[in-house]
Amino acid sequence: MNKSQQRGQGGSPGARGTVRSQARRAELIATGRKLFADTSYDALSMDDIAREAGVAKGLIYYYFTNKRGYYLAIIEDAVAQLVERAGNAHDFPPVERVRRTIDGYLRYAQHHQAAYRAIVTGGVGFDAEVLAIRDTVRARLLGTIAQGAWGRDDIPPLARTALTGWLSSVEGVTLDWIAAQEIPRETVAALLVRGLGDTLRLIEEYEPACPAPPSRPPA
Repeated sequence: MNKSQQRGQGGSPGARGTVRSQARRAELIATGRKLFADTSYDALSMDDIAREAGVAKGLIYYYFTNKRGYYLAIIEDAVAQLVERAGNAHDFPPVERVRRTIDGYLRYAQHHQAAYRAIVTGGVGFDAEVLAIRDTVRARLLGTIAQGAWGRDDIPPLARTALTGWLSSVEGVTLDWIAAQEIPRETVAALLVRGLGDTLRLIEEYEPACPAPPSRPPA
């Protein structure tokens, strides 16, 4: 367990294990997600957070140790939701699975813009722990794409480098898209799917063990 997970869980093992405790923790995270969406990290005090949540400040310290632990728990929760949304296409053929993965990713970014920005830009300033969380979500998303494309998640170095480059472009495109909201989500998804197809075909040229899936599912 890493530091951010320890800070994010807080409290005694017995208390953490109860349904009520988990529900209360989830409620506090949901409140924090709304607060940090509208107010900067530095502008929010623990008193502000407690007042908005309608709880004693000590309860927040009990679950999260301090404001930073609270913030990291919110980011980790956002990451879990993003990965779940993006990876929720296991029962479809490979090409459709990739399309649904990208669409789920964009849907999450569209409806949770502050959390998405925090994940991909590193949170408050240059935050090493948030960057580590971002690297984790990138690795999981790359694994999801590799499973959809090749039915495997052990990605050769060249393929990983190429897919990481594509994912970096996805993050840049998504940040620009949610800021402007000028293009339909379906169009953005189509652009990203097309870019992924080009990347997979390029990977196949250099790494024959990773053949690009057909652009259309077999009839």
